Amino acid sequence: MELKAEGRPERARFVRESADVRRQALIEATARCLAEKGAGGTSVRAICAYAGVSAGLLTHYFDGVDALILATYRDVGEKVSAAMEKAVAEAGPNPRDRLWAYIRANFQPPVLDPNLLATWISFWSLNKTNPAIAATHAETYGGGRERMEVLLREAAPQIPRPAARIAAIAITAMIDGLWLELCLDSSTFTTGEALGMIEETMNYVLSKPRDGSIDQ
Repeated sequence: MELKAEGRPERARFVRESADVRRQALIEATARCLAEKGAGGTSVRAICAYAGVSAGLLTHYFDGVDALILATYRDVGEKVSAAMEKAVAEAGPNPRDRLWAYIRANFQPPVLDPNLLATWISFWSLNKTNPAIAATHAETYGGGRERMEVLLREAAPQIPRPAARIAAIAITAMIDGLWLELCLDSSTFTTGEALGMIEETMNYVLSKPRDGSIDQ
């Protein structure tokens, strides 16, 4: 214990954590718990053990485990989206470079991460039984697909909207499949090979002859 100049002990300082900090700590503990124990092993007790807090603190900030898992799903989705938008912003003004940066970010940290895959699998396992998780999944996937569509049309304004939508779905599905396989077993193909496959598809979509109608 530190002593003041006059010899009296200084009272210990206590820094009270904000509600946001505590909520975020619980969310991060939930993500780790989901990754390591799966949805079935993620309970109040398990989450609190990861976070090093009491069960009372969890129920103070969240209405149970389901609400905390939902908040964690949204948080993970927001972090992935932020990483991809950062890549787009750093790519500069060229639309084709921005599209490629968005695609490439899926295969770079922090998005390409086996631990993240384990967390996503837990979320996916709840998709059919938890309506709130299903709605968040639809929102997350829909937002990513719409962003891909916007970037495609910026890079190739001649692409009609219906065609851009289908192309965005196709490229997103290709990214998801290759990302999943790389996280499960990276010995099948390399990240560079995955990007090469997607780049070939992207180039085909951007250069495919169109009828010249932009606003369809």
